[in-house]
Amino acid sequence: MEKSVKYAEGYGKVNPSDDETTTVPYKSPSRRRRTTAITICLSAIIIAAIIGATVVHHQRTKPSESEQSSSIKSSNSIKTVCAVTQHPDSCFTSISAINSGNVVDPEMIFNLTLRLAVDEFANISSLPKTLISKSNDLRTGSALRDCATLFDDALSQLSRSVEAMRVGPEAVVLTKGKVADLMTWISAAMTNQQTCVDGLEEMGSTAVDEVKLRVQRSTEYMSNSLAILSNMDSILDRFGLHLH
Repeated sequence: MEKSVKYAEGYGKVNPSDDETTTVPYKSPSRRRRTTAITICLSAIIIAAIIGATVVHHQRTKPSESEQSSSIKSSNSIKTVCAVTQHPDSCFTSISAINSGNVVDPEMIFNLTLRLAVDEFANISSLPKTLISKSNDLRTGSALRDCATLFDDALSQLSRSVEAMRVGPEAVVLTKGKVADLMTWISAAMTNQQTCVDGLEEMGSTAVDEVKLRVQRSTEYMSNSLAILSNMDSILDRFGLHLH
């Protein structure tokens, strides 16, 4: 019995004294074929997964056809509205930069031009007071104090315009009466701004060049808003709409 156990424990072992050559484990051809097949299958699965992930990524990042169509429609609408202004290119560029909702309604496009005008003028509304603190010339100081008053009035008039455009979801945004009011307020704001510049020129103020440069953009934006309002009837007609 002990001899049988020892025989079983030594099963498959090669005595070095009997054979000095190292024995290499034997793999049958069928086993090698199965291993190769498994490797190929795994490689195919990995490649398919990579391709699938890439396709999904492109599908998620590429704008849908409806989004592209909406964006094109919005751009065309803005171009149509801006065509009536004296600065159609800058009008289109400035509105497109803040148009995050693909607006196509002419009245809402006008609202964007008004927003640009108000924001720009608000940025320079304190300019006369800033220049007063830097000036030692009495005549320039007097002209700048007039400018400060004119700028305050202009900002108030533009603020009234913004308030007039804030309506409820079911309310009519623009009416003929509101268009007339908006044109009055925006024109007055532009006039006040220009009166400031004229006063500085008459005084021969050294500050006039800086003021002219700083008000250039706000003047352009207000001009765009006025031009759109002046042509609102014809603009709406192109869109199949009309004023109330």
